[in-house]
Amino acid sequence: MNASDSRAPLPAFADVQTAAARIAPYAHVTPVLHSRALDAMTGASLYFKAEHLQRVGAFKFRGACNAVWSLTAAQAACGVVTHSSGNHGAALALAAQLRGIACHVVVPDGAVAAKVAAIAHYGAQLHRCAATLAAREAMCAQVQATTGGNSVHPYTDPRVIAGQGTAALELLTAQPGLDALVVPLGGGGLAAGTALAMRALAPHCRLYLAEPAGAADGARSFAAGALDHAGIPDTICDGLRGTLGAINFEILRACDAQVLTVDDVQAVAALRLLWSRTKQLVEPSSATVLAAVLAHPAVFAGRKVGVILSGGNVDLDALPGLLAAG
Repeated sequence: MNASDSRAPLPAFADVQTAAARIAPYAHVTPVLHSRALDAMTGASLYFKAEHLQRVGAFKFRGACNAVWSLTAAQAACGVVTHSSGNHGAALALAAQLRGIACHVVVPDGAVAAKVAAIAHYGAQLHRCAATLAAREAMCAQVQATTGGNSVHPYTDPRVIAGQGTAALELLTAQPGLDALVVPLGGGGLAAGTALAMRALAPHCRLYLAEPAGAADGARSFAAGALDHAGIPDTICDGLRGTLGAINFEILRACDAQVLTVDDVQAVAALRLLWSRTKQLVEPSSATVLAAVLAHPAVFAGRKVGVILSGGNVDLDALPGLLAAG
């Protein structure tokens, strides 16, 4: 069965714990940051899990590392294949490099140049395709058939979901007693992994999903009670343009997660605020979590809130224009 197949069994908290042990020799335990200035602005106590300081600059290394080191020796010999606009591809490339196996990454046209360069830097072979999900999946299937590599889907692979959940596992262990968790929502790998850890370690917590208004298939899906992938994503949050996966949606609905949408202007304003107040530079996709807290003060005021900063791979050449647009 393809690892991204929606019929794959749902991962559980035990899988997150196994992943934590498996990736411990390779992944960083990232710090939890605090800002009194941002607490004062939001009326909440915010605890930022700094996954932009993770290897490859994003939480994605956790899931990719777990997937690669889950392979048997015979499977690993065939290498790995994925499609990615950036962070997952770089993460899988590094994990494969650490294990000494081949990595093939299908990259859509228009991907952020700095992220594509990172994928190549870690030794992956790049395969270009049109900027549609259908084109990505078709090219990925072709590469997999040609190479015999193991498919590692960016967010629906149970091994990836379990690996991403280790970020919340660390956060909830370091900061027990949180009232809420806020994570970005794209395909749902980080969100679903967070849900698994939260239900086991902090069942009283509420999970909030920060999603760009220009790629709000998650909000539509939760409102309809069924996946709604209509529309073409239009947002600067390139890491959150992926459509919500079926397995991810099932896990998130089970924990009663709530989607909070923010527009690109709010995301960039939050990026600037994080930079000015904490001196941390994160991607617009990552800044959506602070943007969601700022946009919904009544939801978070007076609460202890864990916030996962998902990545920091900003295209520095495009940063002046990005900040000006915001």
